[in-house]
Amino acid sequence: MKDLYQGQRAMRAMRRQAMQRGVIAVLDIGTSKIGCLVLQFDGPGQFRETDGVGPMAGQSNFRVIGSAQTRSRGMRAGEIQTMAETERAIRTVIQSAQRAAGVRVDHVIACISGARPASYGLAGEISLPAGKVAASDVARVLAACDVPDFGRGREVLHAQPVNFAVDDRSGLSDPRDHAGGALAVDMHVLTIDGDAAGNLVHCIRRCDMELAGVASASYASGLASLVEDEQELGAACIDLGSGTTGVSVFIKKHMIFADAVRFGGDLITQDIAKGLRVSYAQAERLKTLHGGVEATGRDDREMIPLGGDTGDWETDQRSVSRADLIGIMRPRVEEILENVGGILDAAGFDSMPSRQIVLTGGGCQIPGLDTLAARMLGQNVRIGRPLRIQGLPHNATAPGFASAIGLALLTAHPQDEWWDFEMPAEAYPARSLRRAYRWFKNNW
Repeated sequence: MKDLYQGQRAMRAMRRQAMQRGVIAVLDIGTSKIGCLVLQFDGPGQFRETDGVGPMAGQSNFRVIGSAQTRSRGMRAGEIQTMAETERAIRTVIQSAQRAAGVRVDHVIACISGARPASYGLAGEISLPAGKVAASDVARVLAACDVPDFGRGREVLHAQPVNFAVDDRSGLSDPRDHAGGALAVDMHVLTIDGDAAGNLVHCIRRCDMELAGVASASYASGLASLVEDEQELGAACIDLGSGTTGVSVFIKKHMIFADAVRFGGDLITQDIAKGLRVSYAQAERLKTLHGGVEATGRDDREMIPLGGDTGDWETDQRSVSRADLIGIMRPRVEEILENVGGILDAAGFDSMPSRQIVLTGGGCQIPGLDTLAARMLGQNVRIGRPLRIQGLPHNATAPGFASAIGLALLTAHPQDEWWDFEMPAEAYPARSLRRAYRWFKNNW
């Protein structure tokens, strides 16, 4: 357990050092594209007592000084399938971003979209002999959480305290100095498949980069796409990617649930390619330029040339109505939304005070998707563009860059996690994260 904490703290220390040197890169490794942003920091700011309950790395001002993207290779459903091809693509995008920034980058923070995420809610409670909450009591109550066996091969990615309660006063974000006789905590733990995450770590290290952190793509997308009121009152962010569709639920400015559907825009493109007997590239072009999910009477008369270079005149001169194209796309989109609806039901999303749903990711740009999602998932649905950050080029402001931008925001404005607190040595739970320990020890 101690080695697990040391591994996570080593990554946080590495990130602080990179921020003090002034430059760090964030890497969004998706199924269809890999994006890289080079961030320049003014230096960590002074820790404020209102920032949180633990020693955060410091809020810092930053700007983007270099960006690049390339086609993803060797990836499937957000996980590495061919190590050499993914390594080549990562090297390419990092070198391009470094050239654009004019600096060398040694440290990188990456996000992972696949790896079958699963959320757990933990609870702990301690008595307060002094009648007042001290900083050491926060560490003690976190150590008192009874951690279950997450299963073979499952590793912890995030472990965040999301709510504190002193006696009967719940909903506290910072319980220090509150008077009372008992302190309780609710914590959200996100686990992923250890082998998939280990492959990502190994691939980045083969690119001669120091890994300063790994985050969930669903978490990063929510940070970038949800406004402050939505994060406070309760909202779900649906990140429609190419290989996976990530779902994250926020309330009180904390992520309390995350999961992913192993369906994405790739399957829609494959359906078009098979249904119209065109190449994958042509199918992607048809989906991007002419796709949709809501057909009208006018779409029956709008004919789309399929083109081609088969050498057969009749084949190359084929055309299809937009209504037929929509008829191919809509069933797959409905299937994705049905799976997302099942995840939201399992998360208890209906019981939230504000049931806002925000669609982001490259797949959310399909015309009519917000209308269909509102009909299937709820009435409060909007398309979410990521927050604007200084220095970001215009071509990187689309919803498809939500994960990369959210990762940049998380790097500059971190949230406290379990690892940020000094746990009492005698209070380490005997069963706490035994399997996770081996993975962190081997990779960091």
